[in-house]
Amino acid sequence: MFNSLSDRLTATFKNLRGKGRLTEADVDATVREIRRALLDADVAVPVVREFTGKIRERALGAEVNAALNPGQQIVKIVNEELVAILGGETRRIRLAKNPPTVIMLAGLQGAGKTTLAGKLSKWLKGQGHSPLLVAADLQRPNAVKQLQVNGERAGVPVFAPHPGVSSEFEAATGDPVAVARAGVAEARAKLHDVVIVDTAGRLGVDAELMRQAADIRAAIVPDEVLFVIDAMIGQDAVTTAHAFDAGVNFTGVVLTKLDGDARGGAALSVASVTGKPVMFASTGEGLDDFELFHPDRMAGRILDMGDVLTLIEQAEKNWDKDEAARMAQKFADQEDFTLDDFLSQMQQIRNMGSMKKMLMMMPGAASMRQQLENFDEREIDRVEAIVRSMTPHERVAPKIINGSRRARIARGSGVQVSEVNGLLERFGQAQKMMKKMAQGGGIPGMPGMTGPGGGARKAGKNAPKKKARSGNPAKAAQQLREAEEKRANTSRSLPTGSAFGQQGAEGFDPSSLNLPKGFDKFLK
Repeated sequence: MFNSLSDRLTATFKNLRGKGRLTEADVDATVREIRRALLDADVAVPVVREFTGKIRERALGAEVNAALNPGQQIVKIVNEELVAILGGETRRIRLAKNPPTVIMLAGLQGAGKTTLAGKLSKWLKGQGHSPLLVAADLQRPNAVKQLQVNGERAGVPVFAPHPGVSSEFEAATGDPVAVARAGVAEARAKLHDVVIVDTAGRLGVDAELMRQAADIRAAIVPDEVLFVIDAMIGQDAVTTAHAFDAGVNFTGVVLTKLDGDARGGAALSVASVTGKPVMFASTGEGLDDFELFHPDRMAGRILDMGDVLTLIEQAEKNWDKDEAARMAQKFADQEDFTLDDFLSQMQQIRNMGSMKKMLMMMPGAASMRQQLENFDEREIDRVEAIVRSMTPHERVAPKIINGSRRARIARGSGVQVSEVNGLLERFGQAQKMMKKMAQGGGIPGMPGMTGPGGGARKAGKNAPKKKARSGNPAKAAQQLREAEEKRANTSRSLPTGSAFGQQGAEGFDPSSLNLPKGFDKFLK
């Protein structure tokens, strides 16, 4: 969504690198480029004017003049102001003191309200709540059926006493206000702690739409009214937001279709223009493509600083802790890393979601966006097919996989032999790295990254080296005699006992060797 804006801002900041002092002309040029980037992204003009004004004022102030690196200080100012226009702080749902908490969804038709209702219900269910969906959109064809399907996929019950209309030629007969009121009563009777009411939309703002939405609000007295807006609609977002704010007085905004390729100015305009926070964002078509909106993290994504916190949260939510513990124990025991383990790790990564989305959350990802766009998400599926086409013995001992076996595996997994060869080569490198880390050798190419016991083994490098033998035959013979005498003296100084291969030693005390506790039993 923000790729174009992110690229423009990143290119602007590159011009500030290496400058020890910023002149007023440098600041004006930077602010001018930021203004153009925001306007090209369809951000509302009043928001752009206020945003760039604050940046210029702060950039010419004492905080930049006193900074060691003025360029980085400008980036910091832009980041802080971007967080401010996105809402400042993360806003969460305010739960009612006496359940159920009533959430009403409002917005134009096509914004994605019904799909969002299913996503929000699944998200709330994952938070430990027991939501109920209420189908109060009785005017759009098959809207009730769509909500029922979404509820079934999310595992959330749907209250739908009226089927709605099934075609655009059929006149609406149901009363959405009565359905919404009955839905809240149903939730209270069935002990649901959250009610999500899906309301009807129109292709444009009109009096009938606002009157119906206002009547539903008055009937159910919602704790939250979420304005669902398509992040791709551009400048019209401001007009629509003002109309709904005046009609239903919404309490929060939900942005949908953030995974689109539009310029995304709506996201940067609505919160600032209406004063209402963006609370959630929909980032895809699946029910799991839904997240709490964090202004600071979104600003980091726009400025190509990454969003590592969200990445960590996704990993914690989807990572199998038992599998991670098993792999950690295997790593500690220095057991061989097998293809079954390799496949297990691939599946763990796939459970976290789209690889492209995860990689784009890394700092500096914009510089390799083209490579990420060309990444094939089905690569993990091909890896799984190849590994599952192997016998159990081949997965444990891949060295036995010769040419005929590779051809058989390729036929079984529906890939070329070259892909099997590539996978085995990558696995071999991963296996070597895991073995090296387990033995304390560290990760190749990463100094200071040692595995268990790495410090003790590294100390061996500081041990005295053997003296090189001389090239002079007489001197070499002398060195050899000295070495033999030294070994002989060492062997005579060793304690006598059966444990050292010498018999007949009586009265030997193992404690004299200062061995670990319990080790003396091996010397008897």
